[in-house]
Amino acid sequence: MVGASELVSDMTRLGTYLLKLFAAEAAALFGVALTILYLVQTLRIVEVGAVRDRGLGTLFWQTILGLPPLSIAFLYVCLAVGLARALRALQTSRELHIIHGSQRLPVLIGTILGYAAIGTLLVLLLAHVIEPAAKRESDLISARAAADLVGRSLMPNRFAELGDGVTITVGGRGADGEITSFFADDRRDTATRRTYIADSALITADELGYVLQLKDGTIQYRTATGQFSEISFQRYDIALERLTGAADMGERRGDQSTYAMVTQGFATGDWPSESLRRIAERTADGFRVLALCLFVAAIAAFPSGRRKEPLLPVEITVLGAVLFERAVTSYAPVSGWAHEATGVVVLSVISVMLLVARLRLFVPMPREAHSA
Repeated sequence: MVGASELVSDMTRLGTYLLKLFAAEAAALFGVALTILYLVQTLRIVEVGAVRDRGLGTLFWQTILGLPPLSIAFLYVCLAVGLARALRALQTSRELHIIHGSQRLPVLIGTILGYAAIGTLLVLLLAHVIEPAAKRESDLISARAAADLVGRSLMPNRFAELGDGVTITVGGRGADGEITSFFADDRRDTATRRTYIADSALITADELGYVLQLKDGTIQYRTATGQFSEISFQRYDIALERLTGAADMGERRGDQSTYAMVTQGFATGDWPSESLRRIAERTADGFRVLALCLFVAAIAAFPSGRRKEPLLPVEITVLGAVLFERAVTSYAPVSGWAHEATGVVVLSVISVMLLVARLRLFVPMPREAHSA
């Protein structure tokens, strides 16, 4: 009993040591990447003037809100490369040989799977919860900035440029904020020119930000070939960020969380293809970590007798696997929501096959076989 307890304690200490080693390498890489991403995000927001005249606090918060989607794109790469670098360090120090020689391979594989599971859950949390929440908050800040811009630009009987390609003018403004004789010309889309004309308008707010409520007017469409169409309305709500952004983003506003989309789907029985695609994309982001960690385990978790480093560094091999997965996802002849998971599934199958093949070579034979 004492021997068994000591063995379990040794395996626990080994697993803890390996997990700390893997996590330290990944955290160091991700820390550097996150710092660079933050600086780039800050420079981008300052350059485009997205929070002009709104203070340094808003600038700082806007840059923080822009990090989650970028973090997702880099985190799974850092987790995989960190694991690969840790395994290479174990190979260089001959610790990997000792682990295999002392028949501690199950501990190594189990720790890698636990590390991959933690990374997968972390990316799933970022993709399904944190990133949509950050996107909604960022949209609200942009909407407030857009409302300020439109409010300053709406001078009676004067044309004003809201941005490149959007011209707006009003006939007057009432004491209650109501706008009369509203006109806006949107030339940002080279294929279709859009003109908004309304007898009155009012800037108001809803749960997603600020909107411009147009009453008793028309929307005119003119294509590049000269075709013309017109739609009349009694009331039409247009998000202000559609008029002030670099391009018209359409009717979609904000970014729903996965919970909201699933709840709405079960409540209404309607599952839009865009919602299914978005849920599949977020889920694939998480399980990409598991697929890459399995791939790294297959190529780097087994000792080698080579004294020299391989010609192709393990980091480049991992990045090649990432590019392969993204290429399969982009060009796979699969339609619908399943398209987003194609690359992850293919890479997972290849990784499992490689790992099983190498395990058959490295798992020692039973003692009975040796005695026979």
